[in-house]
Amino acid sequence: MMNLGLLIIRIVLGVTFAGHGTQKLFGWFGGHGIKGTAGFFESIGVKPGAFMAIMAGLSELIGGALFVLGLLTPLAALFITGTMVVAIATVHGKNGYWITENGFEYNLLIIVVVIGIALIGAGAYSLDSLIFG
Repeated sequence: MMNLGLLIIRIVLGVTFAGHGTQKLFGWFGGHGIKGTAGFFESIGVKPGAFMAIMAGLSELIGGALFVLGLLTPLAALFITGTMVVAIATVHGKNGYWITENGFEYNLLIIVVVIGIALIGAGAYSLDSLIFG
């Protein structure tokens, strides 16, 4: 059952994160694409906006996809954690802990989940398990 639990967590979190990446890169799922994301980034002092939008989008898309697959899971966790740390540092940290005040609660939960899975392993239903045993 543990392996099934890990798979469910990886799929839901990874697909969601990859979706956020496609919002930034392609404007899918109600996102603003590179231009809109770049404008937001510039407005909060993250420059150059277009480059950072591409980097954030790629980190989310690649990190999410790798996490779903359970492939290079520590690297996937690093991509996802890095994106969340930047989100805390630039947007959410100053608002305190609770998400009801646009705080960093949600970001921290994501960080804890991906680091936890990176430390214990992606489980038997993963490419890491298939490739690396």
